Amino acid sequence: MVLVLSGVLQEEAPPDTRTLFHNHPVYKDSASQLLAIPTKVVGPVGLLYVQQRELAVTVPHDKNVNILGSDDATTCIIVVLRHSGSGAVALAHLDGAGTDEGVMNMVHRVQELALGYPEGRLELQLIGGYSDSRNYSEELFYNIMHSFHKQLVEIDLTLACVGELNTTIRGGIHWPILYGVGVNVKTGELFPATFPDKGPDQALRSARHLTGGQQVLDVYDCQLGLLRIGPFNYDPLRGVDLWLEQTDEFILQHLSTSPEVEPPHFVMQVRATLKYIQDHPFPAVTVFRDNRPHYYRRDENSGTWVPIRY
Repeated sequence: MVLVLSGVLQEEAPPDTRTLFHNHPVYKDSASQLLAIPTKVVGPVGLLYVQQRELAVTVPHDKNVNILGSDDATTCIIVVLRHSGSGAVALAHLDGAGTDEGVMNMVHRVQELALGYPEGRLELQLIGGYSDSRNYSEELFYNIMHSFHKQLVEIDLTLACVGELNTTIRGGIHWPILYGVGVNVKTGELFPATFPDKGPDQALRSARHLTGGQQVLDVYDCQLGLLRIGPFNYDPLRGVDLWLEQTDEFILQHLSTSPEVEPPHFVMQVRATLKYIQDHPFPAVTVFRDNRPHYYRRDENSGTWVPIRY
């Protein structure tokens, strides 16, 4: 009993987005405020990009990260959890895999970084997902709400730009309005965003969820200022050569939960990921030698992530 909706402690999590918006119209107002902000194109300098099935946590005085962000969310939901006193903030890109554990880790990490700040509350913001024909987003919303409701601390839902509030109709098809969001880690301000540069090791990181890796991985150590990828293994993908021979349309139809509304670069990214899996069927052997993560630090001159060489 720890979810707070429009200031009131709830006995149970909302069953669906429609009920939430009907019982608490305040969420329509906050969603429309977010949607009214022009979308920013965010470059790589000072950015920590979070991919699908990843989370990252940081604090306002982190000199390496100004913006936490994620995009390309169609049926996925981007989850932001912030402690209002300390400004410690977590962002995760959830798609239905590893939700419980991912939520638990977000709460734990933010609380850890907020230690010593007597004032403040945990504020939860959900962005993304839309009224898709298969109800993927609706089911994900329900699971995320339940995961947060199970936590032993009060969590205040302050924004839910999801479901019908993040849906527009074009040509008779439901489309998401927002695909991505950025968080200014200094101020906690949220804004619609796209990220042309999705950080290092993009194909490797995508390969993990394309091959069925279920965990939501924490990819950042804000104490050391290090972006950390792996180590992980994934199951070899049967027929990867066959996949790569297929048309773009075939890949779109079979490897997306929402083929009608994917961003234009979707197939290109999937092809790059399939190629990576073809080249590295066993990453534990060829990518993470000696079981070592890939570490990246912020380069002071360029402001981008550069690998740490051993």
